[in-house]
Amino acid sequence: MAHAAPTPGGLSRPGRTPEVEGRSTDVVRRPPDVFDARTHRIARVAVPVVLGLIYGYWVAANNRVGGEITGGNLLLGFVSALVFAVLCAALLMLGPRMPRELHALLWTAFVGCAFGFLYTQSGSFFATQGAGQGRHDDVVRSVLMSLAASAVTFAVFFYRYYTREDAQGRRIR
Repeated sequence: MAHAAPTPGGLSRPGRTPEVEGRSTDVVRRPPDVFDARTHRIARVAVPVVLGLIYGYWVAANNRVGGEITGGNLLLGFVSALVFAVLCAALLMLGPRMPRELHALLWTAFVGCAFGFLYTQSGSFFATQGAGQGRHDDVVRSVLMSLAASAVTFAVFFYRYYTREDAQGRRIR
């Protein structure tokens, strides 16, 4: 093999210039933008729509509990997809303009409500017969599970925004 042997003391390059050796601390380099502006515009619409369709399908599948697909089931899925996509797009557009705490709280409420609604559509939610203690327990379980999902979401999003934004909500470069 024809590799150069390492020399004691590291690399030696005669004629090094300060521009090559390192950068000053006041120069901030942004990572390269892989996609152009057109791709970002398309993604702002496509991502909420695709996530909404997935969510709507999931709601409809949970609602029918393995039974046959009905018109009401399709309507529930499409309305759920539409509401999810509109709210997701609104949060993606308006969120960066808000303070980091409010931004994290809005995503927390969105995820908690979406999770709670999805859970209530499952077949086991109101499987108990009668209007007694079983329904109360199911509602309490749904609320507690939604709060747990919301707490995790708040912790993750608040940490993310706290480490990447200043107090006014502007991105730290």
